[in-house]
Parts: sequence; C-alpha cells; structure tokens
Amino acid sequence: MNDMKKWVLCPICGGKTRLQLLETTVLRDFPLFCPKCKREMLIGAVNFKVKLISQTH
Repeated sequence: MNDMKKWVLCPICGGKTRLQLLETTVLRDFPLFCPKCKREMLIGAVNFKVKLISQTH
C-alpha cells in the first residue's frame, strides 16, 4: 500500500503537529493540540485540507 502522508499543520500558527493524514483520511470535529503555540482546537479535514472549526482554551 503506497498511501501518501502529510503532516497536519496548525491552522493558527502554522507549526507542525504530531498528527499525519493519509489521502483517504476524513476528520470531523477532531480535537487537535499544537505543541508549538500550546492551543487546543477542533478541526475538520478532507483531502489534506484542514479547516478550523473552533478554538478551545
């Protein structure tokens, strides 16, 4: 299986997170933590496009 992978970048600061997506990955209301800016947020992702849904504290 030769799936392409990409790192998820933080939609706020642009830093690399600890999460990778495959081209077939679909996320909905996924809690993401950015180790660089120390923020937590909800994201959605389809076809490597990450969309910020909301920020939490």
